Amino acid sequence: MGADPAPRVSALRAERVSKRYGGVVALDGVSLEVRSGECVALIGESGSGKTTLLRCFNRLTEPDEGRVLVDGTDVATVSPFELRRRIGYVPQDGGLLPHWRVRRNVALVPWLRRDRDGHLSAERALRLVGLEPERFGLRWPRELSGGQRQRVAVARALAARPALILLDEPFGALDAITRAELQDTFLALRRELALSAVLVTHDLAEAFLLADRVGVLHSGRLEQVATPAELRAEPATAYVRDLLERARVAG
Repeated sequence: MGADPAPRVSALRAERVSKRYGGVVALDGVSLEVRSGECVALIGESGSGKTTLLRCFNRLTEPDEGRVLVDGTDVATVSPFELRRRIGYVPQDGGLLPHWRVRRNVALVPWLRRDRDGHLSAERALRLVGLEPERFGLRWPRELSGGQRQRVAVARALAARPALILLDEPFGALDAITRAELQDTFLALRRELALSAVLVTHDLAEAFLLADRVGVLHSGRLEQVATPAELRAEPATAYVRDLLERARVAG
């Protein structure tokens, strides 16, 4: 009989992460696991701690207590610059450099990693998000629609082929039709690339659509992490139950 396979390493794990800003507790002992190939959405009201937690994962924010592990490695032992080149990141506003054309924006991380084929990586990433590099590669960000800019931002996060991608309200500022198109694109990318992902959103319906599991944050604490079906069937706290009812997605 063959040996049992080795246990799969989590793509990301937060262990009792806390963060304070003066007297304000942003995160209070939050623990969370993201499995390989899984998408976990973080949902909560403004000030709940979801963006702070996301930024702890790539060291844009340093926790006061606890630790974060990516692929089993404590991120505090890794250069933050190297870490951010390994993890895809899409900020809420896209974060494109306005003085760089689209292709150069997308090729940023491959260029930082001295990848000689960075331009090819950029073109491949643009095609993945539905933008023809021949048509869009030489445009300036100001020449794009809001939806196109967000596609470029996602392409930039994917260009270095990360195993993990972090997205902070990436579709929140878009109109309903463009938002639905980008959500479909994200679902297709996850299927094609087997990405692990953490998605911050204020929209519970979006979280249920895009994520395998949903983490509900409230006042810096993680109230519940469960699949959409489990959340509907068994909300763990009164806050989760109220959130589901207000979002009109209760079971």
